[in-house]
Amino acid sequence: MLIYKAAYKFVEGGVHAHVVDFPGVITCAQDLTEARRLLALALVDLADYMLEQGEPLPKPDPSASDPDADVEEPIYLQLRVSTGLDLVPSGIIVP
Repeated sequence: MLIYKAAYKFVEGGVHAHVVDFPGVITCAQDLTEARRLLALALVDLADYMLEQGEPLPKPDPSASDPDADVEEPIYLQLRVSTGLDLVPSGIIVP
């Protein structure tokens, strides 16, 4: 499990949110609850994309901070590893 830092800023009409130590993970919502949900989805989506492209994920930085944030808290990314292999029985020719 990787632990990044989420930052939330209350603005007129809603909440802006981003992951401080994972560039590109950003969203906005009408309230903090929805911003948390959408930010978690954005983190998973971007991490999945980067891994599919063979790119490394940013290393979490516990010292990262956003001085303009109204709220900062940990956000967790849990990874599952798969071999991506298909088993083919012996003697079967795969075109």
